[in-house]
Amino acid sequence: MDAKRYKIGYTDGVYDLFHIGHLNMIQTAKAHCEYLIVGVHGDDVVESYKHHKPIIEENDRKRIIESIKGVDRVEINRFRDKLKLWEMYHFDVIFIGDDWKGTERWKHFEKVLAEINVDVVYVPYTKGISTTEICEKIMNGSGL
Repeated sequence: MDAKRYKIGYTDGVYDLFHIGHLNMIQTAKAHCEYLIVGVHGDDVVESYKHHKPIIEENDRKRIIESIKGVDRVEINRFRDKLKLWEMYHFDVIFIGDDWKGTERWKHFEKVLAEINVDVVYVPYTKGISTTEICEKIMNGSGL
């Protein structure tokens, strides 16, 4: 990963059933910027693209993220358009899991954000843990 230090960094996610992968993303982002803004996808936004609401309500997910050392600001997002988010927060860099690298969605955002001098930094995805996997284990009655 690029060792460049940024002034304002941004990352976002659902952060439902908060786990070590979420923490790794936030801590890695903070290590590369002075001020970190974390967006929490609102319940309505999550429902629009995942077709179900998160298990943990948005205000509770926001409070969890606010309690993490190094997080300077937390906002509940009502949309996923990264250019609109930049217009609100004016970050220098956006951090996203490397599982999104090469997707059409992120190729588009890389191009749009480059035009306003915002870097996209891909953070290594934490293998072996995801909210979906946690839910499946709970439903199957198997241990974590």
